[in-house]
Amino acid sequence: MASRLQQYTKTEDMAARHSMLGNRWLATIAHGVLLTVIAGLFLVGSSAASVAQGGADQAPAKVLKPAANDRIVARLIAQLMPKNHISAKGLDDTISQRALALFTKSLDPLKLYFYQSDIDEFNRNASQIDDMVQKGDLSLAYKIFGRFIQRVDERVAVAQELLDGDFDFSKDETIVVDPEAAKYAKTPADAKDRWRRQIKYALLDLKDEGKVGDEAVDTLRRRYGRYARRWKQTDSDDLLEMFLTSVTNGYDPHSTYMSPSTLEDFQIQMSLNLDGIGAQLREKDGNTVVSRVIPGGAAAKHGKLKSDDVIVTVGQGKSGESVDIVEMPLSDVVDLIRGKAGTTVRLGVKPGGVGNVEEYQIVRATIALEESAARGEIIEHKNPDGGKDLKIGYINLPSFYLDMDAARRDERDYRSSTRDVRRIINDFKAKGVDGIVLDLSKNGGGSLTEAINLTGLFIDSGPVVQVKNSDGSVQAYSDENSGTAWNGPLGVLTSKFSASASEIFAGAIQDYKRGIVIGDPATHGKGTVQTLMNLGQRLFGNNRQNYGALKVTLQQFYLPDGESTQLKGVLSDIILPSLTSKMDVGEGDLKYALEHDTVPVARHNLYSMVPNNLLDQLRKKSAARVEQDEEFTDLLRRVELYVTQKDQEAVSLEEEAFLARRKELDSQKEEEEELEQQIEDAVIFRDNYYNTEVMNIMADYIDGLRKENLAVAN
Repeated sequence: MASRLQQYTKTEDMAARHSMLGNRWLATIAHGVLLTVIAGLFLVGSSAASVAQGGADQAPAKVLKPAANDRIVARLIAQLMPKNHISAKGLDDTISQRALALFTKSLDPLKLYFYQSDIDEFNRNASQIDDMVQKGDLSLAYKIFGRFIQRVDERVAVAQELLDGDFDFSKDETIVVDPEAAKYAKTPADAKDRWRRQIKYALLDLKDEGKVGDEAVDTLRRRYGRYARRWKQTDSDDLLEMFLTSVTNGYDPHSTYMSPSTLEDFQIQMSLNLDGIGAQLREKDGNTVVSRVIPGGAAAKHGKLKSDDVIVTVGQGKSGESVDIVEMPLSDVVDLIRGKAGTTVRLGVKPGGVGNVEEYQIVRATIALEESAARGEIIEHKNPDGGKDLKIGYINLPSFYLDMDAARRDERDYRSSTRDVRRIINDFKAKGVDGIVLDLSKNGGGSLTEAINLTGLFIDSGPVVQVKNSDGSVQAYSDENSGTAWNGPLGVLTSKFSASASEIFAGAIQDYKRGIVIGDPATHGKGTVQTLMNLGQRLFGNNRQNYGALKVTLQQFYLPDGESTQLKGVLSDIILPSLTSKMDVGEGDLKYALEHDTVPVARHNLYSMVPNNLLDQLRKKSAARVEQDEEFTDLLRRVELYVTQKDQEAVSLEEEAFLARRKELDSQKEEEEELEQQIEDAVIFRDNYYNTEVMNIMADYIDGLRKENLAVAN
């Protein structure tokens, strides 16, 4: 819940929308996987606006108290972090100060709610959080959260009052949109003026969408009311996860506490199967809307549920009471709809969001998340230079996944990315492909073991990654299985979103000179290893009780040549222009990221698949094509505009200036929407100008290797 509520208001601004899109990737990267799933359904990351919208009425906040287990969990986290974190750093005053800043920011990122006096008051306890957590004392977290709820109610009341008045859109004034440049209000008058500007911004944004007058005002009334209610529905698990993650994030951005529900989600993500109806859902204006029905899932087999349908009630079994889910948080809706395979769920649905409610009885089923697994497609590529047409195998790999429980049980057909990619390669080889592209551009990581095993499909044997422990010792982890699945031309497509295990794979392929890396100037830069410590297991020696888990950074990894991917990432051999390269989503954009360093080289073989002279030729030919391509030229213009707008601290609230700026931003929506669609849809290979150039580079690469007799036939 917290992660969704943290992103709530700056969504009207295009740069902020890109930032939010990046935040969603960062959240998945932090968990080491790239799939956001709640058992039985897929949660489409709702925009801040949809999270923030709400009715005008103000529900009273429930009395929130720590559960008995919360104190036990806090004390255990305080013990485990210093013992296991790679820094070997104690839980001290520095971590305490960082934790306080991170916690207040998670509640109020744009500094719209707290007063400066609130922050000053909290800061008097800035050096005490370490001591409090060690004692299991969570009183400060509850005090800060209680004050936040109080301020939210006050600000929403002010907003509702302001919405009764008039606004002068001809006045030359601005609003600060950069959270770092924003300041907390010092007085009620300051807060009211800030909210007056905030509402003007929102009304101008709604006008750009075609909503004016009473319709726009009513939209904002519901939005602010819903935002307040959402926060009041926070439970002790939500708050504990927010607070303890602020503490663990004080060590580094990837050490987190997972609440019991988050742990369940993580386990689903890694196993790629779950029980439910098989649908993507999103929240819009307080309604649960179907974004997409997953092919092969229970809803698809039922046949009636469609995209844009609105679900208004949920019932269990074939009869009994149905629960009204309008205005209900999406995570709670998911809890009602998901369930064991073979059981029935009843959905009250408005087809297309209009008309009468129809009831659909859907029998839940086990869903294999094929669209989150490796998928392949053969591209028939026409050579732009008039040469021979080529068959290029394209593999889309969203994460390095492994059904860990099934693997531990030594089940014969347990699911893994390596097994799936090997199967695809075998199919490619049978159909005579000339080269293979492995797309990791949307891959946020996953299993370290899988990164090593999958690298082994392309190298004979040898070290893939080196790992440094908190005591400074370094150990190399190798592919020990001789032989390869593919010896021919290999391209690895990356972006700034490629992280963790993706960087291990791409970096190893590069160090071995086994293939070429194409994409953004550098990958994400996450060079650390996390382990998941099940707290129930730690406390009782079994997993019968779910106390959540600690994900802690206990190692840092390095490539065979000794370079860490931390902060620097893996540099592309051939760079293509993109919007993602300019987004603030790299490791270096995260608070308290660990530093880059090196270790000695691990001896390994070198392949002859990337001759320097050929690499130079590939770069020159690609650069010439990009320069002549109208769509790349337009992209470069939009990237330049994006960077200019992204770096602005304030935006004009004068109507003509605002709408002129918005018109410029709207010209970039196609690129933004395409990027978001790529994250969420099931397309294996998107036939656009960018991927066409990737294929052109691969065609040149294959041709160049053949001319030098280096392309190995499989």
